[in-house]
Amino acid sequence: MFLISICGGSGSGKTTFTEKVRSFSNQQIAVLNMDSYYLPKLPAHLKTSSGGFNYDHPEAFDWKLLKKHLKMLKEGKEIKVPCYDFKKSSRLKQTTNLKPNKVILFEGIFSLYDEEIRELSDITAFLHVEADIRFIRRLHRDVEERGRSLDSVINQYYETVRPMYQQFLDPQRQYANFIVGEETDIAATILAAKVNELFSPMTKTPHLLRVQAPENMKKTNKKIKNTASEHKSATQKLLKKKK
Repeated sequence: MFLISICGGSGSGKTTFTEKVRSFSNQQIAVLNMDSYYLPKLPAHLKTSSGGFNYDHPEAFDWKLLKKHLKMLKEGKEIKVPCYDFKKSSRLKQTTNLKPNKVILFEGIFSLYDEEIRELSDITAFLHVEADIRFIRRLHRDVEERGRSLDSVINQYYETVRPMYQQFLDPQRQYANFIVGEETDIAATILAAKVNELFSPMTKTPHLLRVQAPENMKKTNKKIKNTASEHKSATQKLLKKKK
């Protein structure tokens, strides 16, 4: 099993980048999201001064279970991925089955944090996106998809998201094989080409060479909204709603 670990701050576009790689490739690729591995109950020392919890700290995750599952996938074994409810901030009883695959994309804010996981990874990538764009994306996502209020998202950003990014997330860049900026098409195309080579029976040692843009790139870009202007427009609408 070939493990590709994709890291980046909240709102950096990890999920979008992952979907682009899957779309640009003509292979079946499995995805494992680190968000599924939040602890069922966060430890008391992660409680913030405002009464909430710090979900952007490394200790908010179930590292023991996560590493166990990654090792099982490497061994060709099926795993039961926990399901996390972001609206209730709790782990659900049900799980989803993930079968081993030749290539698995593992994405999360701390996917490059743990040395043991880095050693299991065959390729590592870090999405480096400016703070204002990451914040706008997170604001839009949390309000529209997770039922959060504008004030709660803004307060959480300054209380935990921003300082945790500076302390724990950004330093992970040093462990990445390559850095991806806001425009992700080229990097996704290269990574997809790598994946295609891995599935080729004639390729024993794949290389990132002779990369050609897939024909469906333009079609895919229409489906994936990943520009700062779109998120800015969406944010303005949210602010108007509040008024």
